[in-house]
This record gives sequence, C-alpha cells and structure tokens, in this order.
Amino acid sequence: MIRFSENHSLKAHNTFGIDAKAKYYFEFTELEDLEVFLNSNKSWKDEKLIVLGEGSNILFLNDFDGLVIHPNVPGMNSVYEDRQHEWIEVGAGEVWDEFVEFAANQGLGGIENLSLIPGKVGAAPVQNIGAYGQEVCRVVEKVKGFDLKKGCAAEFTADECQFEYRNSIFKNYLKNRFIITSVIFRLEKFPEFDLGYGHLQEKVKAKGEANLQNIREAVIEIRSSKLPDVKELGNAGSFFKNPVVDKKLADQLLVTSPDIPVYPGEEGKYKLAAGWLIEQAGWKGKRIGDAGVHEKQALVLVNYGEASGKEIYALSEAVCNSVEEKFGVTLEREVNCI
Repeated sequence: MIRFSENHSLKAHNTFGIDAKAKYYFEFTELEDLEVFLNSNKSWKDEKLIVLGEGSNILFLNDFDGLVIHPNVPGMNSVYEDRQHEWIEVGAGEVWDEFVEFAANQGLGGIENLSLIPGKVGAAPVQNIGAYGQEVCRVVEKVKGFDLKKGCAAEFTADECQFEYRNSIFKNYLKNRFIITSVIFRLEKFPEFDLGYGHLQEKVKAKGEANLQNIREAVIEIRSSKLPDVKELGNAGSFFKNPVVDKKLADQLLVTSPDIPVYPGEEGKYKLAAGWLIEQAGWKGKRIGDAGVHEKQALVLVNYGEASGKEIYALSEAVCNSVEEKFGVTLEREVNCI
C-alpha cells in the first residue's frame, strides 16, 4: 500500500501534536513500493527529506518544506530459534509497545523494561531507546532497510549500528539517508531480569514472583504515574538526555548539592538525573502559555493544547539556561528539533 499527498498535515505524525505541514508526504508498507516511488520520481533528490515514524521524538518548529517518508511496514515473524534465544523480525511500522506485549506473551525476555515507550519499532534502534536498566541495543541482531544514497537495500549488524547512550549511526551519519524497514531482535527464552532501577523491584515484588508479565505491568504502572499519555497531553517523553560529566564536576556538585543523584557511568564518567536538575532549577510544573514542564516529571515538556513548536523550543532554551546557571551543567536535548 502506498500513499502520496501534498501539503500534508503532520499533526497525527508527531506526539507533541504540532500541526506542521509537509510539502510532500509518502507512506509505504512494502520495500518494493519505496523503490518504485524513488525510481519514478527522480525529483525527490532535489528535496529536503526526513524519515518519520510516529514522531515520538520530534519537535517541528515550522512546516517542513520537503519530502516526508513514512515507513509503515507491518509484521512480526519468528525467523530462527535455538535453545536459549528466538529471533523475531518486526516491521518498522509496528507499534513498539505492542511488540513488547507480544514478546512478554510469548515468554521472550530482554525488552520488558521498555514497556509503554511510545513510537514505532523503526525508531527504536535510531534512538537506542532505554528505560529501567535496559537498552534496545542489547537485543538488536540486525537492522534492515534502504540506503537512499546507494539506491539499494542494505542491512546492519548490531556492531555496525554504533550504538551509544540514546544514539546510533542512524541518528548521525545515516540520518535521513537510511530508511529502516524492519529490525531483527534476539530475545531470551530464559531471561535474567533487570530489577535494580528505582522502585521497580518493589513494584514487582508486590505482584508476586518476578516474571515477564509482572515486570511489564510494574513498568507500565510506574511510567503511567509519572509520564503523561501522549493521547491526552502532547509530549515526546524525556525531552533532555541525562547529562554525563567527569569526576571533578560530579564531586563538586556533591559538595554543593549533597542530595543530587549521581550514577557511575562508562570510562570514569558520571551520569546525572536531568529531571532532578530541572526541578531544582524551579521549572517543574511551570507553564508559559500552552507550553509547560510536566507537573509530575520535570524531564518532560508538554503541549497543553495550542503551543507551537517554537514556543516549546523557547521553553527548553530557558530550562537549559537555568540549569547551566545554577549547576554549571549543559543539558542536551533528546528530542530532534526540525
């Protein structure tokens, strides 16, 4: 199935609910349809281009004067299994949380802590989504899609994806060049559960034994209590990354702010809780027009109705400046601003 239109509203394609419009919009469900479209419309090379899934990590500041490609490829299929693992290929257009639910129902572990994260499967490796001690890079076996520059199908192994904290090759070097059509995940038949983050273990224990269903339910309860439903209040989840600092700055902050959450990171670095920094800077629950900082989670910026992308961006700038001034820490946006 294909769909092509001009001056296409993207309000339903970004979870902030910004009513930006695309000059051109192309949606496909089969790789062959994409190849036909590109070969028969050579002028696409002259247009600015973005690849857009559910838009759960996007903030549109203006209308997009170019081509939006929406890979809506369906399907969840087992491709291989052995005694320890099962490999599942999932189309880029599948809803991420529906895949997590499917895996839990099949008794397959490795992504249960990533329950209720908004977005489509195709966006998961781009952002290297993570929550409650799990990251999707741990279960990605292969990413398949189409290379616009080379004009052919291609695939990447997990190592080739260059995964980092909330980052990958698809977010940098291959941004808007490689269109993900499916991802193969290697899931565990006998998973070791990650319950060391926050109140997750306590929540699971209250439900009885630690199993996939109970962990998924606990994660959903925790996220629902802290994070607004994108269907009810426009947002993109965590707007900022948790900053990573060196030991010198971490030690200084612990002296001036003994309550600051500090977590050991890689290569002698330390990770700070961006939400805590924002809250201490006085922004939690603040609202400027229809743009605001969520009342329960300061890491989340929200659209109360008619905020523009520029207004939400201006709010994020004010938040960054406040945190920099108070703590000497630079916040980096997790959301892509277009």
